[in-house]
Amino acid sequence: MIEIDERSTIGETFFRAAEAYAGHAFLAVPANPARTYAAAGMEIGYGAAAGVVRSLMSAYGDAGYGVGHRIGLLLENRPEHLLHKLAMNALGVCCVPLNHDHRAGELAYVIDHARIDLVVCIGSLEPLLRAAMAEARHQPAVVRFEGFGPDLPAARVRASSNAPDGQTPASVLYTSGTTGRPKGCVLSHRYELASGAWYATRDGLCSFGEGCERLYNPLPVFHVNASIFSFFCVMLKGNCQVQTDRFQPSRWWTEVRESRATVVHYLGVVVPMLLGQPEGPQDRDHAVRFAIGAGVEPQRHAAFEARFGFPLIEIWGMTEMVRAMIDNHPPRQVGTRAFGRAQPGVEVRLVDDADVEVPTGTEGEMTIRHSAATPRKDFFSGYLDDDAATEQSWRGGWFHTGDIVTRDAGGMLHFVDRRKNIIRRSGENIAAAEVEALLQTHPLVDQVAVLAVPDDIREEEVLACLVLRAGAVGGTGLAVDVDVAVRVLFDFCNSKLAYYKAPGWVWVTDRIPTTATQKIQKHQIFPQGVDPRGLPGMRDLRSWKKRDAPARAASA
Repeated sequence: MIEIDERSTIGETFFRAAEAYAGHAFLAVPANPARTYAAAGMEIGYGAAAGVVRSLMSAYGDAGYGVGHRIGLLLENRPEHLLHKLAMNALGVCCVPLNHDHRAGELAYVIDHARIDLVVCIGSLEPLLRAAMAEARHQPAVVRFEGFGPDLPAARVRASSNAPDGQTPASVLYTSGTTGRPKGCVLSHRYELASGAWYATRDGLCSFGEGCERLYNPLPVFHVNASIFSFFCVMLKGNCQVQTDRFQPSRWWTEVRESRATVVHYLGVVVPMLLGQPEGPQDRDHAVRFAIGAGVEPQRHAAFEARFGFPLIEIWGMTEMVRAMIDNHPPRQVGTRAFGRAQPGVEVRLVDDADVEVPTGTEGEMTIRHSAATPRKDFFSGYLDDDAATEQSWRGGWFHTGDIVTRDAGGMLHFVDRRKNIIRRSGENIAAAEVEALLQTHPLVDQVAVLAVPDDIREEEVLACLVLRAGAVGGTGLAVDVDVAVRVLFDFCNSKLAYYKAPGWVWVTDRIPTTATQKIQKHQIFPQGVDPRGLPGMRDLRSWKKRDAPARAASA
């Protein structure tokens, strides 16, 4: 394994790995005739990857990019994203992965907030980027991926250094915040390498061999899981990351088998979809030793392991700290939402609303730190341009995760719920406040409350509770039928937000309960213990939510 220390940087560590594992596979893409790139599949070894990275470094460096610059990558899930990231980081450039599912307004926010200097964009996504730039105040340079090199524009201000250190920002990843707009998590070279080293050195049921593992990851590279947690894990041990474009239940086993995957990553949504496939002898026709993920429903956990023959090892991590806790030692507590124990380097304290530690067996918010002496070691560097939010999250010397968990007498931690106003749908964190803020701008809407409701496949779905403006339905003015209003409002959300954020359920009501100061009381909207999905007047819009459907024009 490639050793790292506090001074290690991503570029020099990669080149040491490339020399040590030159003949080993580094990145692979499984074949898929329907894919717009690498339809026949592709694989690149460490030695060849080093050559590509050096060539990219020359191009970026000659154009003047280095320490202090931020470059956005809008490359879908292509393996080139990871190679460009390595080249950029080697020069001290900070990578800002861009979400290709975003609408123009969402992308414009990231461009403005991160003050991106350059965007590398595949041609098919250039219309999205140009639409975003039409809304953005900040105007980065743009280069098409297909014309990278000859068409690369020079940096407006040349970097004075191409020598990063361990604390130099390597990435800014955007994660949904509870107050609406996403926050930019600044991740250093040290953070990213330490996260990979942590994962690579876990033992028990998730032990990694050296130069022999093939890790299949169907998750997006604009998230911390694929681009940092698994990527640097495989790099430090000379293993291979198999990066597909997205999770597709009909192709999962074909790609897992053909890629010779020994480890797979999953989200809770993957489990019911794979269990829903017809049973057959192919269920165990694979080389998978274990799977790493989060969110498996308790009642499906044991059934999946019995059918497919490998453990689903639940973990806990977040963008702010992805040295994950892992339930990797027998006897495991399958079907209990167990995700591991605190250990040196990841200390855990469960607290109540007053930040007072709760007794064993009692639900509390999980707060974490590295240690008493160095609480923030190997955590994120902070929220970009938001010191107040950073310090609030670290109040009392512990990072407040916003997750409610319990700890049993043996120290095992069990996930209970999210304290934050966040909806977790198919692995995506959706801020209810962001959806509420958008809906509140529409002339049809008087009041809105957005909640999470359970979903049998996707863990949770977005529910919008709406009071329509007087005169909007019947009467005069904006008079429309309720069903028409619901369609208009869904299309409005779908045109402004990534498809997964649009409401999957809508409930139109005459009143949403509020306090004397007009603060909405979400917990009083529906009777306790009642599943709102079955209530009269509830509209199921889930079939309207399609990843590849164009955003409809919305008007009232």
